[in-house]
Amino acid sequence: MSPYILATLLFGLGLGTTMTFASSHWFLAWMGLEINTLAIIPLMAQQHHPRAVEATTKYFLTQATAAATLLFASTINAWLTGQWDIQQMSHPLPTTLITLALCLKIGLAPLHLWLPEVLQGLDLTTGLILATWQKLAPFALLMQIQPANSTILILLGLTSTLVGGWGGLNQTQLRKILAYSSIAHLGWMVLVMQYSPTLTLLTLITYITMTLSTFLVFKLNKATSINMLATSWAKAPALTALAPLILLSLGGLPPLTGFMPKWLILQELTKQSLAPTATVAALSALLSLYFYLRLTYAMTLTMSPNNLTGTTPWRLQTKQLTLPLTTSTMATLTLLPLAPTAIALLNP
Repeated sequence: MSPYILATLLFGLGLGTTMTFASSHWFLAWMGLEINTLAIIPLMAQQHHPRAVEATTKYFLTQATAAATLLFASTINAWLTGQWDIQQMSHPLPTTLITLALCLKIGLAPLHLWLPEVLQGLDLTTGLILATWQKLAPFALLMQIQPANSTILILLGLTSTLVGGWGGLNQTQLRKILAYSSIAHLGWMVLVMQYSPTLTLLTLITYITMTLSTFLVFKLNKATSINMLATSWAKAPALTALAPLILLSLGGLPPLTGFMPKWLILQELTKQSLAPTATVAALSALLSLYFYLRLTYAMTLTMSPNNLTGTTPWRLQTKQLTLPLTTSTMATLTLLPLAPTAIALLNP
């Protein structure tokens, strides 16, 4: 792809997200979401591969449905209440419709079925954008509206954590596993959204950091399935030693960064007298942990059937930029001691 076209598309991605962030009017927010969707579609289809075209088509149809529902619901809200302001949602019908439309946009269960299929058809770089950046604009809108019936967010959150855990158990493709991981993490964010929006924001930032390092590890190893992880020891030995810790951080094990948001969310849910919800969410984290442990086992305890020692690829200089990988990996592994600071920022 031409650098000028790529720059234009990336500018469109940034413009759409910023537009949604800055808008207080539903129509402007919808325009930002549409610009965002239209900017990423050429990036998704750039490989001209049947799987990429299929993924792009599925993504376009899903996002168009969600955007149309959002515009329809906001128009109904303006008709019923005379109000286009995002923060002035008062009628339960359009509020519920908009919540479901935004959940479809980010891939929350049970509206998640498009996400694993779409992510599987993309290359790792575009998949990274889809799993991180594309979540920001819908999340900004979800955090601004307070659903009249808060039970719907609890149900969506719990369903997502359970589906994200169960769905990833029998997968062998890394991109599908990361898609189910995304669904599970989104469930955790939505669970606590109405009680502590700042905690949701902290969880989103932590998730983006951990996902960035995971995608970059797989990209450096050119790995797309669990079997291909077995050859990573010959390509990047030092990174192969750190990668299991990155995966366990995604699973939420202490003393890694990924434990911090889960710990704080469980604490907040307990404070809100939602102990059963917190218990189900904590148990669902064990399901996710199982498939992270599968990946860890494949990377560290499995030898490749092919002998790669003759080629010694680890001696060759990599052409990839390793600074983002280094920074995100250190953040993924070492930020748990900053939890008291995060708590202080959350409770000014």
